[in-house]
Amino acid sequence: MSGPPVAAERILVVQSGFLGDVVLTTPLIAGLRRRVPTAEITMLVTPAARPLVAHHPGLDSVVVDDKRGDGRGVGGLWRLAAALRRQRFTVALAAHKSVRTALALRAAGIPRRVGFASAPGARLYTERVPRPVARHDRDRLLELLRPFGGHDDEPCAPWVALDAVTRAQAELALAPALATGRPLAAICPGAAWRTKRWPAEAYGALVRDLERGGFTCVLLGAPDERGITAQVHAAAEGRGLDLAGTTDMGVTAAVLARAAVVVTNDSAPMHVASALGVPQVAIFCATVPAQGYGPLGTRAVVVEKDLACRPCGRHGGDRCPRGTDDCMMLVEVVEVRAAVERVLAA
Repeated sequence: MSGPPVAAERILVVQSGFLGDVVLTTPLIAGLRRRVPTAEITMLVTPAARPLVAHHPGLDSVVVDDKRGDGRGVGGLWRLAAALRRQRFTVALAAHKSVRTALALRAAGIPRRVGFASAPGARLYTERVPRPVARHDRDRLLELLRPFGGHDDEPCAPWVALDAVTRAQAELALAPALATGRPLAAICPGAAWRTKRWPAEAYGALVRDLERGGFTCVLLGAPDERGITAQVHAAAEGRGLDLAGTTDMGVTAAVLARAAVVVTNDSAPMHVASALGVPQVAIFCATVPAQGYGPLGTRAVVVEKDLACRPCGRHGGDRCPRGTDDCMMLVEVVEVRAAVERVLAA
């Protein structure tokens, strides 16, 4: 007589960081699925990030941590830990490096907790892996596969899965732009930090130039970036379709997938465009690609100025330490426009 069936591993992958970080974690999900094919794999993300991974074939489910809303503070942390405990996860991978993540996993009683040795809460993990500094963050995240056999042969392309409903919603939102019959240029002028944003006046001039050159421009951004896209729209003399704040991140991704070219700052849409394989121009101001967050793939061109003060911080900031904003102001519209032509020709 055979014994009872062996319970499948219940694995939780935590990535409650920025939206771009979530995109860069998708190769880790794919690699984990290949190594533990019978496991039940769940990903924990913020509410805004959920549409980016809701249809990923490597996941069985997605749970949400509203850490800046109902889940904030100590009470929110303990409620999260209690919810995770009820799901009886056997393994957790901490792709997000925060102390809050480490505390939640420990309080949830997950017996096997894999995280980065350099993370602030590393002592709360049962297994710690190195996080190599001089590599792209996608590859740093793949180091979490070390306890499962490593990743030397790992395909490393991020992937955003779009379902038919999301694509249909994007088509509806894009209807006025698609009616022109011209190729779409997606313009994403936002970023979490001010010193990572190319000026709205420059983006407006670019929109005017692209529209004169035969494109229809679509402005995209999160709800809290409506002010930025409004400034760009005004600087563009009313040209372009402004969709900022009207779509969730899944529909935004589907809009990017319809574009002939995408122009972004160092921000989440840059990583989404890379995952979708859309030609893109990425404008780097205060940050630099060498920090590990540059666009991936062969269909991207970076525009930046080689200044001794760059990078001025890990994420940029709200003000220029030198008071000049040179990294933003010295990038010229003609350079970005030439980069658009170059990436399309390639």
